[in-house]
Amino acid sequence: MKILVTGGAGFIGSNFIRYILLKYPNYHIVNLDKLTYAGNLDNLSDIENHSNYQFFKGDICNFELVNRIVGDGVDAIVHFAAESHVDRSIYDPGIFVKTNVLGTQVLLESALKFKIDKFIQISTDEVYGSLGKEGSSVESSSLLPNSPYSASKASADLLVRSYFETFRLPAIITRCTNNYGPYQFPEKLIPLFITNALQDLSLPIYGDGLYVRDWIYVEDHCKALDTVLHQDKVGEIYNIGGKNEKTNLEITDLILKELNRSKSLVKHVKDRPAHDRRYSLDCSKIGAELGWKPDTPFEEGISKTVNWYVSHQGWWQKIKSGEYLKYYEKHYLQRESS
Repeated sequence: MKILVTGGAGFIGSNFIRYILLKYPNYHIVNLDKLTYAGNLDNLSDIENHSNYQFFKGDICNFELVNRIVGDGVDAIVHFAAESHVDRSIYDPGIFVKTNVLGTQVLLESALKFKIDKFIQISTDEVYGSLGKEGSSVESSSLLPNSPYSASKASADLLVRSYFETFRLPAIITRCTNNYGPYQFPEKLIPLFITNALQDLSLPIYGDGLYVRDWIYVEDHCKALDTVLHQDKVGEIYNIGGKNEKTNLEITDLILKELNRSKSLVKHVKDRPAHDRRYSLDCSKIGAELGWKPDTPFEEGISKTVNWYVSHQGWWQKIKSGEYLKYYEKHYLQRESS
């Protein structure tokens, strides 16, 4: 099988590529990534010379490039490429619409033109919007996105669905909860707090810190996508989650405990606009239909993740000394002083 992975130099994409090449050494992976600030080829340095791995630097909005790659015999597309940070979508919504909506449409057109066997749209639980203290979103729940990021992903999901319904493109949509694990860019909560704590920098918590997310270890997500890829199902939507609902304060306490750091590093900062209170997914469908379930308990996963960042300080220090540090100083530290 030859798979085009978009956004394969990012966090989840790079973990997925590594997972597939290790499990299926005869598969061929083509990685298309624009290498924006969050795309990092260091994430794949251990397999960059693999005989069945090929990298293209380019934009998924580039129809000619996408057609050239897909037309060279791709069997499946696993579409990770996206602008994905909610804060950034508030400051610059336009790039989210371009990449997440237009880019997805370009890929769908190419997939249709060259009659690929499967198109997997990697989406997010954020498209369902905020929930109260009880209940979980199912695959048929209404889409009620509240940020430009989640709105752009919901729009992309609807495009994917339309290509299945109108053109019978063999597509599947997966909506996953918050991922964590190795190689996650340090703007997200867990790697930001781990690396900040290691540097004795403050840990900026929005508002009261009681926002709830479900967390899944990235390898479990990769296993779920592997399951979806190799089943005959098309036209379906599958929720994927880790069954680990935690508040941001609970996450912070676990990280500080793992690193033996003081809670004095915690700083409550001004909340961001339209901050969704809780996400929760009912993931019974993928279990009932495909037999998948998460394997990694949160306490085990967070310990492995902390240890990875402790032992790979060169990886994240290079990132945080550059463009990201400027962004962090501008948007996080100014909130602490406001």
